Amino acid sequence: MRLLVATLMLFAGTMPAAAQWLDRPWPGIPRTADGEADLTAPAPRGPDGQPDLTGVWNGPPPLVRFDSATLQPWVTELVRQRQQEYYRTRPVYQCRPSGPESQRFGGWKRILQAPTAVAILNDDLTYRVIHMDGRELEAEPFPSWSGYSVGRWDGDTLIVDSFGFNDKTWVSRFGVSHTEALRITERYRRPDFGHLQVEVTFTDPGAFLKPWGFTVDMELAADTEMIETICERSSEDWTSGLSDTTDEAVTVPPEVLARYVGVYTGVYAGNERTYEVTLSDGQLFATIAGIYSGVGLGAPGLDEGAPRLLVPRSETAFEGLGLGYRFIVNDEGVATDLMVVHVSGDYQYSRQR
Repeated sequence: MRLLVATLMLFAGTMPAAAQWLDRPWPGIPRTADGEADLTAPAPRGPDGQPDLTGVWNGPPPLVRFDSATLQPWVTELVRQRQQEYYRTRPVYQCRPSGPESQRFGGWKRILQAPTAVAILNDDLTYRVIHMDGRELEAEPFPSWSGYSVGRWDGDTLIVDSFGFNDKTWVSRFGVSHTEALRITERYRRPDFGHLQVEVTFTDPGAFLKPWGFTVDMELAADTEMIETICERSSEDWTSGLSDTTDEAVTVPPEVLARYVGVYTGVYAGNERTYEVTLSDGQLFATIAGIYSGVGLGAPGLDEGAPRLLVPRSETAFEGLGLGYRFIVNDEGVATDLMVVHVSGDYQYSRQR
């Protein structure tokens, strides 16, 4: 399992945990009777009467869904290649800026709003500037990691148009590329004091067959501060991939693999999660049910919810894209539980059917 351990260490080294650390009340904000920040109070407004988006915000990464009608064929093929390499060329794994990657729209960030500009500071020490002085979007801006952005108000909605991204970044952490023709439109709404909704649309005729997007719901992280998350360990020297794992696979009879097919449910990160294990052409696959769908390696799916090929390391232990999978069997050899080996620990999923 040396490759698996190396893979988990890479993910641990390149994806430091982000969290809050201070417990210091912010002055001048609305509070409930028990002294907590009143997140349902009216949204603050600036001198111009527009909603003020200033604050420290946190939210879950978006659940991006792809299908075969979304991506150009060359992007789909590149996704398959990057999947087999365990996504080692993902910019953040190489200690480079994430740029417009969809995952970057969630997580921790500080927004600073002024009359002529809005700045978005990320916990990895990257930042964006949205120009609010009435200028038009440049037709040919110098390509950069964060692009060039201009914003305008439409009622209480801040509309941001961005262009000028270099083609070194991804738009999905699961290997989806773009060209320098990428355009992004964002719509920011702060319905009350403690909530911020961001609608994002990606357009790139060179990479996508149609526009696609997602919505992120963020919450104000009042009375605290961000911790910086710094990449200190690059994947540059990581050369192993799925092909190496497959070359070292052991042979497990199909009738044994068939005993593992089923649905397994457990808890991950405080939430219920279900794995579907399937058998196709003599190979075992594991899919996180009900999250993503699309096109990918060996079966539908581009990302975390795509079917992961389970490469046998023994009759009950398997490896699948950096995670370990071990089936717990009864006296008849039928699986009763699935143990998923993650960098944060082992998670047990009970078989439902």
